[in-house]
Amino acid sequence: MFVNLVFLTLVGVTFVMVYASRVHWSIPLAFLATVPILFTISTVLSRRVKVIQKVIVAETTALAGATTESLRNIELVKSLGLAKQEELRLNATTDKILRLELRKVRYIRSISFVQGTAVNFIRTCILLLMLYLIFQREMSVGQFFALLFYSFFIFGPMQELGNVVNIFRETEASLANFDAIFRIPVDPKPRDPVAIDDLRELSFTGVSFTHATGSTPALADVSFSARRGETLAFVGPSGAGKTTLVKLLVGLYRPSHGAILYNQVSNERVDLDRFRERIGFVTQDAQLFSGSIRENLLFVRPSATDAQCLDVLRRAAAQSLLGRAEQGLDTVIGEGGMKISGGEKQRLSIARALLREPQLLVFDEATSSLDSLTEEEISRTMRDVTATADVITVLIAHRLSTVLHADRIFVLERGRIVEEGCHDDLLARKGLYYAMWRQQVGERRTVTAAPLAPGRTPLPSGAIAG
Repeated sequence: MFVNLVFLTLVGVTFVMVYASRVHWSIPLAFLATVPILFTISTVLSRRVKVIQKVIVAETTALAGATTESLRNIELVKSLGLAKQEELRLNATTDKILRLELRKVRYIRSISFVQGTAVNFIRTCILLLMLYLIFQREMSVGQFFALLFYSFFIFGPMQELGNVVNIFRETEASLANFDAIFRIPVDPKPRDPVAIDDLRELSFTGVSFTHATGSTPALADVSFSARRGETLAFVGPSGAGKTTLVKLLVGLYRPSHGAILYNQVSNERVDLDRFRERIGFVTQDAQLFSGSIRENLLFVRPSATDAQCLDVLRRAAAQSLLGRAEQGLDTVIGEGGMKISGGEKQRLSIARALLREPQLLVFDEATSSLDSLTEEEISRTMRDVTATADVITVLIAHRLSTVLHADRIFVLERGRIVEEGCHDDLLARKGLYYAMWRQQVGERRTVTAAPLAPGRTPLPSGAIAG
């Protein structure tokens, strides 16, 4: 719009100015005086449009976020009978946006009225000037009517130019957000990145990390090392820094102090994008997609064959999932497909991680959201996987029963490693790990000793405690 109007305006102004200068020197000056007057009026009055539009953009963004959250948690909303409440909340935000839009429209119409009045006033002044020149016999009646008609090539586009300013003010708020996105610093890349295609050793050396909004370090002076074939576990109470350690491990965070070494190469020099291709990651909430079992597996390795997919499913002990799948790997899961349990989701997530043939396998609270029996089955699967795979395995856990087989267990408290050793050694020290173990074993014994409902068969001895 800006290009089209400016081009038409320049052509019209050039033609009229050349002709008007040949009629009388004062007429081009009168036409040129209209430009700064209209530009000043449009610029000053349209500033408020930017303020209103900025609020509209913010409210629209909030509405989109609120709607997404409501739909994502639709089962909770409907289960608690909160559908009407959510409807009223979303409608209130929509009504607020509507009121702002109407307020903006009224203000823009007011600006258009002022601009139109100014254009007509200036045109009338120029008309009076030309009539005066006719009476002074400095221009003919024919020249008067010619300039009168030619003036439409100037005043029409100039009035539209005010609308361009208004549109720019409306988009300026969105452009500011767009510019803010591009101003976000990108992840720094090393100039000569070192490719880690065969991870043999991993170590943290005095690593500390503080979040941008935090006042105290999330991790402080953490040091450890691991080699291929070893299994390391990190345990501790909530807020001890376990999740932060995982994000540092896979390169999502950069340490504030210290260094992370991959094959004795600092993380500052490693090609992290290529290194992440050798990471298998199993999280607390298995992130699966609506699609077939094959599509969920091939997401991490599109070139994998059906034989490789079946092999990792077998290694992840997902035979029960395949047994229920009527179409095998082509069976659709998720929305509109076969429903799978939490344990089956985790097994499929483990199979997906194994399909990458990782050299670093990370289990981040992989069993914390499962019941005790399923937890024991998944823990057994994790033990089998780590025993047969030549990888560095890192376990992040809150439940200590899932890390008993680890070669070394690190106990985190307030971002620091306070204890280190195998399960039996840590129990013998009777420190924080011992206290956590007693608490969890006590809870399990309480569950085991609870009276059974009529008709229920008691579980075999040790089924829950593992």
